[in-house]
Amino acid sequence: MAIITYDDFEQVDVRVGVIIEVEDFPRARNPSYKVRVDFGADIGVKQSSAQIAHYTREELIGRQVVAVINFAPRNIAGFLSEVLILGVPMADGRVSLLSPTREAVLGGKMY
Repeated sequence: MAIITYDDFEQVDVRVGVIIEVEDFPRARNPSYKVRVDFGADIGVKQSSAQIAHYTREELIGRQVVAVINFAPRNIAGFLSEVLILGVPMADGRVSLLSPTREAVLGGKMY
């Protein structure tokens, strides 16, 4: 485990968004979706490649998620992933998405 300073942590911009679109991503190495997330008027809509294909589209559309929005965009199998949707591992190895427990303001910053 790497030790970081609080100043390092403050540089990571973690915001709340809502998933507005989900598409299959057959070119991805692991089962994934192309996801569009709305972070509100100030940030706008960003896209991400997410290995969360065990969720149905119906479970994802309209779901609030927590994401890092200030990583450099990453090219994943020809798709530009702009944000990293956060999750944690479940016992079976799949990912459980991090979401607010109550409806949060779109674009709201984690603190």
